Amino acid sequence: MIGAYQQIILRAHSHGIKVIGGTIMPFMGSGYYHPTESNESDRQLVNAWIRATGHFDAVVDFDKIMADPAHPDHLRPDYDSGDHLHPSPTGYRAMADAIPPAIFQK
Repeated sequence: MIGAYQQIILRAHSHGIKVIGGTIMPFMGSGYYHPTESNESDRQLVNAWIRATGHFDAVVDFDKIMADPAHPDHLRPDYDSGDHLHPSPTGYRAMADAIPPAIFQK
């Protein structure tokens, strides 16, 4: 994934396009991907890379916003649509509210 992100960023920047990254939200408990400890480890590794400076022009940390503080590998119950993967309307609102409008300024 990191290699793909690097290619996307490089190609976008070569066209003068600003690239905003978003961390991967928790998905443990989801039946779609049958998440494992290995998947969670990969998610954490990719998120650390996304958060590190020098890759994206800006980052929105959806993981931090959406994670259940008691179980950080799961969505917050009030932000979970029920499938443990997709946000509820309240979760989507929290995601939208976390994006500062200034992030879209040049």
